[in-house]
Amino acid sequence: MKKAVSMMLALALVVGTLAGCGSSAPAESSSEAATESTAEAGATFKIGGIGPITGGAAVYGTAVKNAQEIAVEEINAAGGINGYQIELKFEDDEHDAEKAVNAYNTLKDWGMQVLMGTVTSAPCVAVAEKTHEDNMFQITPSGTSVPCVQYDNAFRVCFSDPNQGSASAIYMGTNKLASKVAVIYDSSDVYSSGIYENFAAEAKNQGIEIVVAESFTADNKTDFTIQLQKAKDSGAELLFLPIYYNEAALILKQADTMGFKPIIFGCDGLDGILAVEDFDKALAEDVMLLTPFAADAEDEATKSFVGKFNEKYNDTPNQFAADAYDAMYIIKAAMEEANCTPDMSVDEIGTAMIEAMKTITVDGLTGAGMTWTADGEVNKAPKAVIIKDGVYKAM
Repeated sequence: MKKAVSMMLALALVVGTLAGCGSSAPAESSSEAATESTAEAGATFKIGGIGPITGGAAVYGTAVKNAQEIAVEEINAAGGINGYQIELKFEDDEHDAEKAVNAYNTLKDWGMQVLMGTVTSAPCVAVAEKTHEDNMFQITPSGTSVPCVQYDNAFRVCFSDPNQGSASAIYMGTNKLASKVAVIYDSSDVYSSGIYENFAAEAKNQGIEIVVAESFTADNKTDFTIQLQKAKDSGAELLFLPIYYNEAALILKQADTMGFKPIIFGCDGLDGILAVEDFDKALAEDVMLLTPFAADAEDEATKSFVGKFNEKYNDTPNQFAADAYDAMYIIKAAMEEANCTPDMSVDEIGTAMIEAMKTITVDGLTGAGMTWTADGEVNKAPKAVIIKDGVYKAM
């Protein structure tokens, strides 16, 4: 009997031990689940940016970088995208196509899943070839040349060059600014020449005579006296400058020296002229330019954005900043419409967001009710500003 009892006690111990071993399995599974949950909670969307933050076009790229940071901070504070936070990394391309491609590769190595960029046209066209190969969703805030969005994975916030050129002519004609117009443009730049070509085509429909059309190139963009003299001699009432702000500042200085004081009209490339070093802002008085954003607008969204930008960077945002801010919220809207998650591949995210862009509508700083066509172009009403007392004023 004692032997039997001992055997029963031993058996009980074995069963208890086995039960103890068995009970450890759920505890281990629970630990693994907790680890997986923690990993999922730590997952983020990696969104890259590319633009010039050094060099001649740094005003544009810096504004885009700063505005993108503000938008990301806001989105993350509000819960992120589909519950996931955003990681942001911005690379400098110095407004150079080759450096932009290098920046793209750097961001790919980092793990970028979506690209907001590039800022200027030539680099954007080069990078678009790469995003197309990877089917990475790309939205440029300010790349205006047509090839920037030639592939179905690429979209833009701004108007294209053709739209800016034709819109400028329509604006001049509608408001009867001038009947005789001179043009100085950069024939070596796709942005400038693209705007000019479409301006010239629409000018005929608006009863505008282009009395002089003078060009320059990237190799010869410091002395504009010959072009300006021809414009002055032609009797032009308005000088159309579809160029960037650095060259425009030189032209205004040289025109003033020559006593040539026509109406000056430009496109978004002139945005930044007030920040040119050693430039007399008085020379830009009454200069008009097409732009989707005026920092002095009284709507609450603009006032909030301008206030945050001023507080964080001690600067007033330009239209490039507004475009970039809108671009981040467009990315958010498309990712939410597409139900994207960080574990999806670049290709999966790209495909889903391309489809989402066909259906979303976004109210932004640069336009209300923005939608996109299948070819990546934005639908929104154009706006213009005029420089008064050294600041942009809505028109």
